Amino acid sequence: MSLKLALAGNPNCGKTTLFNDLTGSSQYVGNWPGVTVEKKEGRLKGHKDVIVTDLPGIYSLSPYTLEEVVTRNYLIHDNPDVIVNLIDASNIERNLYLTTQLMEMGLPVVVALNMMDVVRKNGDTIQTKKLAEQLGCPVVEISAIKSQGTQELIQAALDVAKKNQKNTIPAVFSNTVESALGQIGKQLPSLVKGEHARWTAIKLFERDEKVLAEAKLSSSDQSKLEAILAKCESELDDDTESIITNERYEYITKLVKGTVQKKKVGLTPSDKIDQVVTNRWLALPIFAAVMWLVYYVSISTVGTAMTDWVNDALFGDIVPPAIEGFLTSINTADWLVSLILDGLIAGVGAVLGFLPQMLTMFLFLAILEDCGYMARIAFIMDRVFRKFGLSGKSFIPILIGTGCGVPGIMASRTIENDRDRKLTVITTTFIPCSAKLPIIALIAGALFPNSTWVGPSAYFLGMGAIIVSGIMLKKTRMFAGDPAPFVMELPAYHVPGVKGVLIHMWDRGKAFIKKAGTIILLSSVLIWFLSSFSWGMEMVDVDDSMLATIGGLIAPLFAPLGFGDWKFAVASITGLIAKENVVGTFGILFGFAEVAEDGVEIWANLQAAVTPLAAYSFLAFNLLCAPCFAAIGAVRSEMGSAKWTWFAAGYQTLFAYIIALIIYQTGSLFTGGGFGVGTAVALVLLAALVYLLVRKPYDENAGGQLKRKVSA
Repeated sequence: MSLKLALAGNPNCGKTTLFNDLTGSSQYVGNWPGVTVEKKEGRLKGHKDVIVTDLPGIYSLSPYTLEEVVTRNYLIHDNPDVIVNLIDASNIERNLYLTTQLMEMGLPVVVALNMMDVVRKNGDTIQTKKLAEQLGCPVVEISAIKSQGTQELIQAALDVAKKNQKNTIPAVFSNTVESALGQIGKQLPSLVKGEHARWTAIKLFERDEKVLAEAKLSSSDQSKLEAILAKCESELDDDTESIITNERYEYITKLVKGTVQKKKVGLTPSDKIDQVVTNRWLALPIFAAVMWLVYYVSISTVGTAMTDWVNDALFGDIVPPAIEGFLTSINTADWLVSLILDGLIAGVGAVLGFLPQMLTMFLFLAILEDCGYMARIAFIMDRVFRKFGLSGKSFIPILIGTGCGVPGIMASRTIENDRDRKLTVITTTFIPCSAKLPIIALIAGALFPNSTWVGPSAYFLGMGAIIVSGIMLKKTRMFAGDPAPFVMELPAYHVPGVKGVLIHMWDRGKAFIKKAGTIILLSSVLIWFLSSFSWGMEMVDVDDSMLATIGGLIAPLFAPLGFGDWKFAVASITGLIAKENVVGTFGILFGFAEVAEDGVEIWANLQAAVTPLAAYSFLAFNLLCAPCFAAIGAVRSEMGSAKWTWFAAGYQTLFAYIIALIIYQTGSLFTGGGFGVGTAVALVLLAALVYLLVRKPYDENAGGQLKRKVSA
């Protein structure tokens, strides 16, 4: 039978880096049964019989977040052969809190002191042998990012697992608490038994809601338990949960004092960097500059150069002529040739042509995340969000949403406040995800050649939409209330590991390719069929097709936004299936796959239909409107209500329409356009948005409006 090795630790402790190092390419990602939290597993390199499970990063085993519940359910019900508890050794006090809880699970534990290179660089020392004696389990020094000590760690973990070597329970609690735990074991022997006996007793002592619900105590047992807890609370003058927390930290303080020596006094290199990048005045300009650079390099320079090469070589001069020649040589029917060339290659090829730009962006995002800067962005934006009554916790799903809106929406589950969570779900997909990047690259490359502002502006347009929507919605009765508190640990800066960065980049890129090979492929076939046949099922020119008729009916809706051409209207609608379809649709309808290339053909087709201003309006609408079907499904799952799902999609689409209308109509005033009904409507809507932003918030207590007090 396979051995099960579980990686457990705090967020930002290097767990993902270690997981990538241990498993290499033999990873498989899915969801935990019944929930939307990501599950990562892989085979240990050199040990095909060992399965490594990367548990969600958590601070404790309390049932406050879905990640904590998932982790402890796995440890209780799946019984891994060994737990490898990864600890950020440069911040050992905070990390040991989870360690004390894992030691109580009754499962073999090996502690991995990660980032020991940082500890030594700081001039600190940790007495590993003494720490192991105190904890009662093996302790191994490692540096996951440098692959140092990992082999020793694996050997220790395998030895413990094969011997089923249980650790000794450290003396964490006082005699009073230990006496109470012993009484719980005697009074409730049917519950407090087996390898999880001590952990269960402690959770009953804490009045853990989930454990109590699963226990289904009789009224007699409840009375016995409450009598024990009340006596302990009276003796220690505190509630049981606080008693456990305080005594854990008292134990950790003594443990660290006896095993850790901090020799260097003063600011660490990370502290010195943070004085600049998290500075009250410099943080936002630096963040803006970093994101501008990411988009500029990805879309306007390196990424574009590689994309043009892929389009010219692969989807321009090599694949289409070769396939057309082969199909002609075997006398293939005209409709099948059209399907393959004008449908599949033009549609899917148009989307895949942007893969180099996407991989470039994923590379940058992986570097920013791995070096520790992404955590700082969350901290910086918390300060900004809180000024507007929003929770900084909302920014974590937004960061995740830059890769894909679906996991971004799922990440909102970590927000305890229901109103803040719903608000986050509604606004998260405003941020440009990887599927929207081809649209940005298309508009920037084709209609704004040599411009460096279009790509970055798309990111900040999404960020602005989140902040504006958050302020407006937070002032309504549905979302009023104080924002949820935000606590996050900032990891030390370090040089990203090449292997981890490349794996992270490829994971995101692979998901994009998979979508291109499934959803985009099927969508391209459907779009080709509708654009190639008339209602009488005869092959016709695209302007006489079924799709032209359908597009003609909906095109007037988009005329006030500047893109009343039916092809642009159809592209916006097909984007609801998958945002990549917008580009794929253009590839089919305009009859070419090389949509990323800044050439005469692009100008002849796209500029004939829209002006640059209208193109940017089109870009704004497609960035901000309702997301793809998969993301809408995630909204339905997280909201748990069809009514809220319709509200979210409706709000996003209406907001996108209003913003695009304002951009086009007001922009026309400055580009020689006249003042018309559309302009007047846009100005009225702009005034309405300003009013909704500055009006007084709803006061739940008074049932009316209350002047907002903004804390610094």
